[in-house]
Amino acid sequence: MIRRYGEPARGGQRYRLRPGVYAVLRLGDAILATHQAEPVSELQLPGGGIDAGEHPVAALHREVYEETGWTIAVTRRLGAFRRFTYMPEYDLWAEKLCTVYLARPVLRRGPPTEPGHLAVWLPLADAPGMLGNAGDRAMLAGYLRAAA
Repeated sequence: MIRRYGEPARGGQRYRLRPGVYAVLRLGDAILATHQAEPVSELQLPGGGIDAGEHPVAALHREVYEETGWTIAVTRRLGAFRRFTYMPEYDLWAEKLCTVYLARPVLRRGPPTEPGHLAVWLPLADAPGMLGNAGDRAMLAGYLRAAA
């Protein structure tokens, strides 16, 4: 069973399954996150939706690069969670199935290529409380507990 975070599904609302991949990007005593300005200004684990026919790890590399400007080396899968949300940028009610990986930032190639995103380094100890959604916070906190 995959744990749900955030709002429960709304009765009568149809949701479209939206698989996505996200990364805990640790370098020393910091985590690389992305600040997304719209539709809500918040810090997030970098990542996003998997395109049709795309391998999840390839999607992770693409999404992290688009949102941070960094290339990465993927270490391992940490786990998954789901959340029900409205995505105004797609006019879509989605059941997001979020798979989270541990990865290492390798090389900064430039600024994020996706508009409205900014790469932000967060102090390791403070990072879980700074992330905008409960699933991201829980996955990062679980990783930090296991790594201690």
